[in-house]
Amino acid sequence: MRAAPCDDRVVRILVVEDEDAIADPLAEGLRREGFEVSRVATGEAALAAPLPDLVLLDLRLPDADGTDVCRQLRAQSDVPIIVVTAKGEEVDRVVGLELGADDYVVKPFGFRELLARIRAVLRRTRPEAGTGVLRVGSLEIDVRARRAAVADRALPLTTKEFDLLALLASDPGAVISRERILREVWNTEWLGPTKTVDVHVASLRKKLGDARWIETVRGVGLRLAPQP
Repeated sequence: MRAAPCDDRVVRILVVEDEDAIADPLAEGLRREGFEVSRVATGEAALAAPLPDLVLLDLRLPDADGTDVCRQLRAQSDVPIIVVTAKGEEVDRVVGLELGADDYVVKPFGFRELLARIRAVLRRTRPEAGTGVLRVGSLEIDVRARRAAVADRALPLTTKEFDLLALLASDPGAVISRERILREVWNTEWLGPTKTVDVHVASLRKKLGDARWIETVRGVGLRLAPQP
């Protein structure tokens, strides 16, 4: 069993889903990934459940409107919420996010896509690797404080630059696809030209002071290459 991401403590996920055919394999898959999973089938049970580290919330529940459950969960705590629903209209997505959801996934969805979104939300909302500090060569990233420095020189990063650098630093040396970068940093499934990524990479290279920090693997993605 692999360790759950973003902390040295097992991440607890509450699945709020009334359809067994969806909830059971989803819970099983998440457990294989190292998460601790609880499942409830109603809004009432979701609001009464012990506070988890993340909630996967269906909007169509037998006893309540999922948007009301989302609103009440957000009023009770700042627990990360990913709405998982068959409602795919843009207005539904906007309403869910305005109510406090951290992300929105439309059924049918791929398990790997959902897993990537869970990890992205946890990375944004919880300290990384227990201490909240990533160290790669002379680069140090404080995820909790959202500060980064190279050779003790503070880096003046924008929000997206920080998120992109933190994503690359979460697995130094590994190639991270542009699709994953867009999904986790920009929260989009855009599959067209990725000039936005290129612009931010160029800016990051300049601020890091050495273009070799970020390598481009043509046709695949990007990777962080530690420099002394």
